[in-house]
Amino acid sequence: MSLAEVVRPEVTRIRASGGWRALNLAELWRYRELLYFLTLRDIKLRYKQTALGVAWAVIQPLATMAVFAVFFGKLGNLPSDGQPYALFVLVGLLPWQLFSYALTQSSNSLVAEQRLITKVYFPRLIVPVASVLAGLVDFVVALVLVMVGLAVFQVVPSFAILALPLFVLLAILTALAIGLWLSALNVQYRDIRYTLPFLTQFLLFLSPVAYPASMIPEQYRIFYGLNPMSGVIEGTRWAILSTAEPDWGLMAVSTVVVTVLLAGGLYYFKRMEKTFADVV
Repeated sequence: MSLAEVVRPEVTRIRASGGWRALNLAELWRYRELLYFLTLRDIKLRYKQTALGVAWAVIQPLATMAVFAVFFGKLGNLPSDGQPYALFVLVGLLPWQLFSYALTQSSNSLVAEQRLITKVYFPRLIVPVASVLAGLVDFVVALVLVMVGLAVFQVVPSFAILALPLFVLLAILTALAIGLWLSALNVQYRDIRYTLPFLTQFLLFLSPVAYPASMIPEQYRIFYGLNPMSGVIEGTRWAILSTAEPDWGLMAVSTVVVTVLLAGGLYYFKRMEKTFADVV
């Protein structure tokens, strides 16, 4: 063995892989500590140098509930499936705010992390996933607020509440599915950050937050289910408030849509990943 072979440094070459082979779950697991630290950092930065801190997780749903209760409940006299309208809206806002925050943060995550992306190699998928997971803290705080509301209105949840984690998971997957598409597009087209508030506001009124899905005529339910959050919100209300069982056909459509969006988002994200460091 020559001296040149002894002192020759080991070189690791990182090449972009194509197709579904690019989704390396084993590699994601190896970087799980980075995912943890990015999630923890996002949580800390969310309320850094704020006077009210985590109290914003209570103020936002309460303020929105008050506005909806006055204009849609009192003045619009919308139905609420036999529940107090304020509580009806508050429970609807629970998964919606998780989705809204996770979607916004994940869509802007790659641009926000451009310094890290251009200097260090790691699975880029970790960035939007960490942004989505950071929203769970606000969700837990808002869930405590909902429990207080149940006590105030003397509503006792049934065993259906055991299904709540499934609807929370569906909300997270919905935000991640759309966030993967938008975050990858946002790297090349910064217009996304300007259209995102409009998109979120548009989806809010397309989702049964201020009204029950039962108001939608039967013949249009399948189209209404194309918005995945319609199934998530109706399922969450059923789990917490013991309202009538959700339309399982609508739930099936929402689940299929999320699955297709997530599969397509993963494929597109991994396909564009090799260009992020050059474009961002």
